[in-house]
Amino acid sequence: MRPEDRIVITGIGLTAPNGNTLAEFRKNLLEGKSGVTHFETRFMGEVLAGVCNFDELKYQKKKSLRRGTRAGSIAIYCSQEAVADSGMAFDSVNKARVGVYLGTTEHGNVETENEVHAISKYDYDTKYWSHHHNPRTVANNPAGEVTLNMGITGPHYAIGAACAAGNLGIIQGMQMLRLGEVDLALAGGVSESIRTFGIFASFKSEGALAHHEDPTKASRPFDKNRNGIVCSEGGCVYTLERLPDAEARGAKIYGEIVGHASNSDAFDYILPEPGRQAECMRLALDRAGLKPEDIDILNTHATATQLGDIQECKAVREVFGMDGRTRINNTKSYMGHTMGAAGALELTGNLPAFEDGYAHPTINLDEIDPECRLNNLVANTPEKLDAVNIIMNNSFGMFGINSVLIVRKYQK
Repeated sequence: MRPEDRIVITGIGLTAPNGNTLAEFRKNLLEGKSGVTHFETRFMGEVLAGVCNFDELKYQKKKSLRRGTRAGSIAIYCSQEAVADSGMAFDSVNKARVGVYLGTTEHGNVETENEVHAISKYDYDTKYWSHHHNPRTVANNPAGEVTLNMGITGPHYAIGAACAAGNLGIIQGMQMLRLGEVDLALAGGVSESIRTFGIFASFKSEGALAHHEDPTKASRPFDKNRNGIVCSEGGCVYTLERLPDAEARGAKIYGEIVGHASNSDAFDYILPEPGRQAECMRLALDRAGLKPEDIDILNTHATATQLGDIQECKAVREVFGMDGRTRINNTKSYMGHTMGAAGALELTGNLPAFEDGYAHPTINLDEIDPECRLNNLVANTPEKLDAVNIIMNNSFGMFGINSVLIVRKYQK
């Protein structure tokens, strides 16, 4: 591989239900601290959700907050934090050579629901409909808000790939750098899902909305008593650079993207197909020139639905067997399902393992479902490993869109 085709992560910005910086997020993962809480939503009352609490005015004025969207605000916060974390002199960067690639899922529903509710108070008179509605609801809104806020004139767009979108935003940024289309990519995923009652109502009608008397114990992937998804908001954006550029400016490097894959189940609207998920993992391994036993940590996608968790476990067993060395964990157990942000946030939660050597656990795993048995599943307590050099991140979505990323500890 040419040196310029090696793509590295040099900055991370995030907001999650259990942390607004990588240090805080990682600390809470190792300490088993959940970010799930009670949340009031229209027409349904109190539900359980992962809610972010970040400083919206750190990078925006009140006027832009009123005109923009929650997803846009999350995207701006994460992008600005990523650039600050990267240590680059962004003022001197050619903004025409910067691209913004953000995975999203449900964007647009929130604003439409809010507007319909607002005009219901005026007998549905559309003269009260916001003239900001169209720019708020187009799919590229979050990425577009980032370009306006940061003066970026390079390409921007959304990657709509259901819950695989966060991984695919990163993959898109990597590919654009390799193609020479941009010199810096802001890439990742964002979600404002909890701001729409519809997502809660739909999961509830499917019998797939989590409930528990203790919100922090509601998200229970692989547990025998799991009862559904906890919907959450969040975001995570990386600064991605070509390795020679990062090395030239002495950047700290969180890891190098060495493998990626995406495919489709062509099977069902919602139910995953384990054979295709296994194929996606194998393709990522092949592209990275790795074998299953080379992976130190595998972060699973599992959302705590009955069938979804079982199907992914079948896929993982098909690829990794039951006698391997790979440690397996899950991050949704702490924060619920952050939808379009999930892939990026969940990969990020594991990246510090390159330095501290710990595999964070899956929490709330009191009694494993026999159909979810996995070798080396890290449960409830962090596990110290001799070394962590390679991490795999699974991220799957509705309509059977699958994505896998593999990141290696930086080596010159």
